[in-house]
Amino acid sequence: MLAKHKWKLHECPKTEWATLQIEEGVKKQKAMALENLISTGIIQREKTSMEEELAGQRGGRFNLADVMYFFKKGCEAVAEDEVTQRFSSEELVSWNLLSRTNANLHHVSWQLTAVWVIGILIRYCLLMPFRICLAVFTILLLISATTVVGQFPNGRVKHWLANQVQMICATLGVRCLSGLVHFHNRENRPQEGGICVANHTSPLDVLILASDGCYSLVGQTHGGFLGLIQKSCMQAAQHVLFERSEMKDRHLVRKKIREHIADKAKLPILIFPEGTCINNTSVMMFKKGSFELGGTIHPVAIKYDPRFGDAFWNSTKHSVLTYGFNMLSSWAMVCNVWYLPPMVKEEEEDAVHFANRVKAVIAARAGMSVLPWDGGLKRKKVKESFKEEQQKKYCQLVIENGSVGNGNVC
Repeated sequence: MLAKHKWKLHECPKTEWATLQIEEGVKKQKAMALENLISTGIIQREKTSMEEELAGQRGGRFNLADVMYFFKKGCEAVAEDEVTQRFSSEELVSWNLLSRTNANLHHVSWQLTAVWVIGILIRYCLLMPFRICLAVFTILLLISATTVVGQFPNGRVKHWLANQVQMICATLGVRCLSGLVHFHNRENRPQEGGICVANHTSPLDVLILASDGCYSLVGQTHGGFLGLIQKSCMQAAQHVLFERSEMKDRHLVRKKIREHIADKAKLPILIFPEGTCINNTSVMMFKKGSFELGGTIHPVAIKYDPRFGDAFWNSTKHSVLTYGFNMLSSWAMVCNVWYLPPMVKEEEEDAVHFANRVKAVIAARAGMSVLPWDGGLKRKKVKESFKEEQQKKYCQLVIENGSVGNGNVC
């Protein structure tokens, strides 16, 4: 009898342990399912081409039922397309105590509400005042230091001072946001005379990269507060700013970049080929202009951790100051930066294919999806050429199958 009781005493912990393991496994499976749902969206699209899907429906001939393929694609795009969702904040698997992930859910428990209130007090009453003070000091230091350095004649002294000011102010800027940046493969950092290309999420990309090295920046001119920062930086270093709407500015920028990379003593140029901020879940089309200039391309992949703060800048919705306030009131800025091996355009490879090859490498390293769409769709309507391309593709499919010649077209 005693032996039987001993066996039960030893067996109970094992049974509880097994039960806990099963429960943990179920929780992990649910979490993975939720994560997959968020990453793939509410619509599970089949990864098949137009040719493959239509061939299975009509057996190689034109059929009026072909319209159902385009009808289905249209309904999928209306419900959830893969482009516009990249221009809004990334959806989180779990709540990070910063904002609500479900607008219909207003109360869960008093314990969670208490934790949320404590989080607000910590972020707004403890962290934010220190961050604002440090941010104001950093901005004043940048403006005053660049003004002084700008008075020096061009030479080694001015070049050295400008680099020191850039790195010090960038490092302080990262500290303003409680930044924790992990740099990987630093042996692949961009060298003088090269072109550094990276995916673009927010102006913080420049801050992060400048805290680990000096660059000459290429970007669009801005007004307001961001324009003030740009003018200050222009006084001490050679950056290239342009107006996207001006065609003559594009030719001038291309000429300046060619001259810059021809001088191996100058700083590497930092370019964001997407041309706009994406929410860090995918890499969209790289403009080919950066890859037509020749020279060595140094790819850099930047991936933020959304659990501690939303680094994405939705420029169509928030101003720079609003975005800065949101970042100063977040928990922290945590991200990983990978310096990838330098790449050179191969023989008989055009700029478009080279840009796509670099984009694929960056997306694979950061764990993001690759999209062929232009980031300019954030502000512009879809070009008619996109529609015509689909029409030509379908017409070519019909012609190749001989439907037109056989008189099978309705």
